[in-house]
Amino acid sequence: MDLIKQYIVQSITTASSNLRLNNQRIEVIAMLKDVILKSKDINHDLNQMKKITELSKFAIKLSEMHQYLNQGSIDYLKITDKFKEHSYNLIKEISRMLDMVNPYTFKETIDRIIVHENKVIEIIIEPESTTEKVLSEKLLADAKENKDIYHSTHPPIRETVSARGETESNNSQPFNGFETIILKPIKSIDSFLNELSINSEIPDEIEKYSNLMSANSELAFQNGFEILARMHEIASLGLLHLKNRTLVPSKEVIESLRACLIVIVAVVKSKEVDVKNYLNRAEVFGKFLQKIQSEEPK
Repeated sequence: MDLIKQYIVQSITTASSNLRLNNQRIEVIAMLKDVILKSKDINHDLNQMKKITELSKFAIKLSEMHQYLNQGSIDYLKITDKFKEHSYNLIKEISRMLDMVNPYTFKETIDRIIVHENKVIEIIIEPESTTEKVLSEKLLADAKENKDIYHSTHPPIRETVSARGETESNNSQPFNGFETIILKPIKSIDSFLNELSINSEIPDEIEKYSNLMSANSELAFQNGFEILARMHEIASLGLLHLKNRTLVPSKEVIESLRACLIVIVAVVKSKEVDVKNYLNRAEVFGKFLQKIQSEEPK
């Protein structure tokens, strides 16, 4: 038994008992304690957590606790008082953290800490340009890095929808019109998402974007593009939950919504890139949104 991990976990339990917790927050606390107990290098993981906005201040408190427990000598006669002090100091930071995460975003954040650092992705659409750039060089480079991983077991997304493209090849005008309709709102929505943050107000225009993505989901479905329809549906639902404040605009939520946009752009423009990682992220996000919806009172 690792006494240091047990001490930290018990401090988290004691601190969180002073807060009013709903089911989602209880789940986040349980996931957090599980991460601590299963950590193979607690000092490394805490340092990684400090780099994440939603977890940084909380991680700093845990790191201070960890340093205290790792020092050369501990006065065991005063350890109970010290435990109470540590637990009390965690209350504010746990509360702050819980305001910014939910079970889905917390899991995504922890996975990012353990697996890799996400790259910043840019979606660039330049209307009325014959040399239109749909995905930035960062996206292209990132997709190419991931291509070999999935190539042997997953066909590129372009091949998934190529049959539809061939059907339209003899009548390009309708397809070009469809492409224009689908791509037109992407840049505006991406810019809108970039302006959102945990502490920002949710602008009224979010409802317009949600409705637009819902309408384009139906349009994509009618034209035979199931992937496009699904990505629009997830984006629409995510924006709706942000509007209704059943979801907070954390960094992980914003990146998941942008993953939907990236897949949409890649599929419509038939780019020779593998965006499977973004598709997977969007699908996981979609399942989480469905779970939230199922838990809402009828």
